[in-house]
Amino acid sequence: MRSINKRTIVSFVLAIAMLLGLGIYASADENTLSQDEISQIINTQTDKEKITSPVIEVSNKARESIVGVNNYQTRRTDFYGYGYGYFNTPKQSAERLVGTGSGVVVSKYGHIITNHHVVEEASRVSVSFDGEEYPAEVVASDASIDISILLAPDIKLPAAPLGDSDQLQIGEYAIVIGNPLGEQFERTVTVGFVSALGRTVEDQVSDRYGRRSTVKNQMIQVDAAINQGNSGGGMFNTLGQLQGIPARKYDNSGNPLSGFLGIQQASIDNIGMCIPINVAKPMLENVLKNYDASNVQKAEDEQNPPPKLGVTITTLSASANQKLDGTLPNGAYVLKVEDDSPASAAGIKKGDIIVEVDNTVINNSDQLVETLAAYKEGNEINIKVFRTKGTDDVAKLNSIGESEYVDLKVTLRLLGNIDM
Repeated sequence: MRSINKRTIVSFVLAIAMLLGLGIYASADENTLSQDEISQIINTQTDKEKITSPVIEVSNKARESIVGVNNYQTRRTDFYGYGYGYFNTPKQSAERLVGTGSGVVVSKYGHIITNHHVVEEASRVSVSFDGEEYPAEVVASDASIDISILLAPDIKLPAAPLGDSDQLQIGEYAIVIGNPLGEQFERTVTVGFVSALGRTVEDQVSDRYGRRSTVKNQMIQVDAAINQGNSGGGMFNTLGQLQGIPARKYDNSGNPLSGFLGIQQASIDNIGMCIPINVAKPMLENVLKNYDASNVQKAEDEQNPPPKLGVTITTLSASANQKLDGTLPNGAYVLKVEDDSPASAAGIKKGDIIVEVDNTVINNSDQLVETLAAYKEGNEINIKVFRTKGTDDVAKLNSIGESEYVDLKVTLRLLGNIDM
């Protein structure tokens, strides 16, 4: 009897031990993960070929046609930079980068579309991508539509195909690509929809010579993110066609980026404006018709001594009332015209403001001197002047009467001791 009890006790103990053991193992399985389970969670795969979106292909291809656009300006200062000429110290010139925007390559020859306000008043323009910077030239620009066309022959990037913005539909995708905040975020893609078409936007703009006027343009409204630096980039459709040029957005202060009038004290989100590509096509077509690769890198002619125009010039003070209100353009103001000079023969008059020489905009008298230094005796040049009728001293007028831009042809020649 004692023996049976002993075996019973031993069997009971072993059974309890086995049950406890099973419980322990079961508990361990419930509270920890095996390596196979971990691998199933961690070691996953994504087949990107199965990811579908109408934006992916367009983004990858169109990004290659986007560049940064850099606006450099040269400022002249006197002693300590105040401009008062203390101690007759010579003027100093300093170039600095004043702003950046975006651009879209539209021809294999290096033609680039951007906004006029991106390159406005630039003394030098360049384009950049992938950490490299290339020289560019403004070959056409129109402030009234806020479009400029650059030529950067050294870049080798694919050209974006142009769309027909007249066929845009409200609700279709708007794929915006540009360089918000500069190179740090170059070729950023944002996506939204075409929110509205034919939005009338009114603005005060300056013509290429600095004279202000009011213009109205029809624009494409989108809700894709547009930030500073996106100006001049591209708005693409799902076919990869360039349909618009991002130009501005409205912020919570009610003020658009480029100075368009907005609603004050309003809460604003996702209102951006793009210039329809069809607006830029006539300018681009004219540039392409006049493109000549043999003239892209023309060697400068040596000249000694330089020919003269036969005028005495100055730059009107920026603080003059007529300059402050935009009535007068920038340029070189003619104080005197020499007798028997190229200027007098061409019809340039005292009181004229020279605003352009052979498609080069003249902002001040120094720039006119520098521009004419590139010519030689016998060259015929095209000069555009701003002229107010009935006066030879427009700088003294309190109000400007009937005025116009006049195109003249001047043949340069040597004029002895005359400075200009």
